[in-house]
Amino acid sequence: MMSTNPVFGFVKKNTMVIALVLVIAIFSITTGGKILLPQNINNLISQNGYVFVLATGMLLCILTGGNIDLSVGSVVCFTMGIGALILKAGAPTIAAVVVMMAVGLLVGMFQGFWISRISVPPFIATLAGMYAFRGLSNVILGGYSVGINNESFLRIFGGGADCYVPDFLKGSGLNMTCLCAGAVIVALFVIMAVKGHITRKNLGIHSQSQVTEFAKVVIISVLIMWIAYKLAQYKGIPAVLIWIALILLIYGYITTNTAIGRYFYAVGGNEKAARLSGVNTKMVYFLAYANMGLLAGFAGILTVARAGHAEPTYGQGYEMDAIAACFIGGASAYGGVGKITGVIIGSALMGVINQGMSIMGISANYQSAVKGVVLLVAVLVDVLTKKENA
Repeated sequence: MMSTNPVFGFVKKNTMVIALVLVIAIFSITTGGKILLPQNINNLISQNGYVFVLATGMLLCILTGGNIDLSVGSVVCFTMGIGALILKAGAPTIAAVVVMMAVGLLVGMFQGFWISRISVPPFIATLAGMYAFRGLSNVILGGYSVGINNESFLRIFGGGADCYVPDFLKGSGLNMTCLCAGAVIVALFVIMAVKGHITRKNLGIHSQSQVTEFAKVVIISVLIMWIAYKLAQYKGIPAVLIWIALILLIYGYITTNTAIGRYFYAVGGNEKAARLSGVNTKMVYFLAYANMGLLAGFAGILTVARAGHAEPTYGQGYEMDAIAACFIGGASAYGGVGKITGVIIGSALMGVINQGMSIMGISANYQSAVKGVVLLVAVLVDVLTKKENA
């Protein structure tokens, strides 16, 4: 009876969205509204840029059958170290970026080879990578911190006080460019929602009531404009937000509108059936981990730009944040299920928990404990749902 109730169905489908709203509300009360200050919202985006990027790549690995990559934190540190040394030597920004991305891709291809061709379990292959590239990071950095003085690199990728999109419209008190960008995004979102509704109607697909669909569009549109308004009260659009949005849009398109995107879901859903259908499953595994390395390289760029220097200890725990963001966002521990929208929700929830407890002065140990509980609950929901549908 409850399963046919539209309200119950809506809650079940949007559990983590509701959880995100509740967590924000709780921290808003416990921090006296500090977590909703414009500067803190800006910091939430900037500090968690690496989570959004790494979780996007991790999603593709998880889709192949619940597999994960334990090496991404070490690979981020490794690429950071290489990039910092290149920039310190006076190389231009484009050279450092290309090298860092190339190194990340090569590392991903290296690990993808062992996983796809030699059939080494992903857990073991990436665990070896986690140790190996952490050690290599210490070697290339010599155990010391290496600073970056390249202003263009820092500005473009989100480091320093001037890493924001200029206010071309010069508003009084508010960044009008930021507000206009928010309005454009809302307009595009509404157009896409209407187009999708018309397409589903023509195909005879009715996944949810029109009232629910309309309410969802309104809520998301209001949320986008609220974030734009908050950022406009501070310094506007941070550079890192542009890069995050670009990554999410590209991979959102790949996973929903391309053949290779469907292959990831097919392999995770039933690898044997996918292989019999003509899908090169080994290549899918290889692409998943090569892509993970590429995005780890890009996360290294964003991280070192924000920090302004590279250290051998950077990147520790990044893999856990990325994995947790995916599972919290609805990715199945069994593979074959997960969306980029879920990555956004999971990454945002992780960021809110981190920042909220930091503002409250809660130690990092308790923060880890809370994130562990949240992750366990998210996976438990997935497991129970699987049993219910069995």
